[in-house]
Amino acid sequence: MASDNLSVILKGKGEVCLENRKLPEPLPNEVLIAIHAVGICGSDLHMYKDGKIGELLVTDSFVLGHEASGTVVKAGSKVKHLKSGDRICIEPAVPCRRCEFCLGGRYNLCLINQYDHTPIGDGSMCRYFCYDADFCHKLPDNVTLDEGALIEPLSVAVHACRRASVTAGKSVLICGAGPIGLANLLTSKALGATRVCVTDISENRLDVAKKLGATYKLNVKDLDSKMAIEKIKSIMGGLPDITIECSGAESSVKLALLVTKSGGVVTCVGLGAPEIKIPIMEASVREVDIKGIFRYAHCYPTAIELVSSGVIDVKPLITHHFNLENMLKAFETSASGAAIKVLIHCSE
Repeated sequence: MASDNLSVILKGKGEVCLENRKLPEPLPNEVLIAIHAVGICGSDLHMYKDGKIGELLVTDSFVLGHEASGTVVKAGSKVKHLKSGDRICIEPAVPCRRCEFCLGGRYNLCLINQYDHTPIGDGSMCRYFCYDADFCHKLPDNVTLDEGALIEPLSVAVHACRRASVTAGKSVLICGAGPIGLANLLTSKALGATRVCVTDISENRLDVAKKLGATYKLNVKDLDSKMAIEKIKSIMGGLPDITIECSGAESSVKLALLVTKSGGVVTCVGLGAPEIKIPIMEASVREVDIKGIFRYAHCYPTAIELVSSGVIDVKPLITHHFNLENMLKAFETSASGAAIKVLIHCSE
């Protein structure tokens, strides 16, 4: 094992660099992980480009990254279910496990959640990383470490589809064909949705969505809400039962609320501006349920099984690979819009 721990450090808006940090030592409940790959997430890009995400500002330097997979190097003295050599993916949040949310099973809502890669904690975009073993999930032999790095965004989709009550025979509209939108497409199809339409303003991303199994696609770049609703209704043969909004754009959230069938569900996944204007009266009088999601809870085992069983293939989502030393190019590629999912490989 190497003694260096090369890490991707965000110092401020538009300022990211490599820094050799001290090799960590696991606590009794932790494992030391040799990180294999870390995906660049939209939140990473927001903090890199804007110096913030929502109201969370970058005030101190920290290590980026939370979509990670790797191999256990050393287990702490209290860890019984993992050992050196085990291949794992990381669920990047450690709740208190004592509050009402944790005890009620919704640990993602824990108010003192310790989440990596934010300005209050270092992330996993580094050679070696220590993490609570209870939130490290062992990968089956037939799931690669590259696929393991995509279990995090797939778990977001599993949680979103559960919140939206996606089931067999439902019609689903997905707004946004980025990595999370495409993961929701794959998950909706896996859960039995029979008609899935994907909207975006990028024709290239819509082409990817069609290849991944979207029943219909629609470029909404030059459409106002009224025109978009009519086109969606026409191509889907009716209004969707469920809309999963994955862009966060105000115009898209507005469309989601207007286009969803009366009595249907809109699940808001995409993160945009902290405050937006929405047609709340329209949604209210038609009893369109609006649901938010915050990460995931109890979703990693399901996401891993979906990949391991072959029901979902996440490999087509990975479009670019970079080593740790070329991380700046990786961020530029991800920010350019030309990629779906960019992986940074951290091992030497």
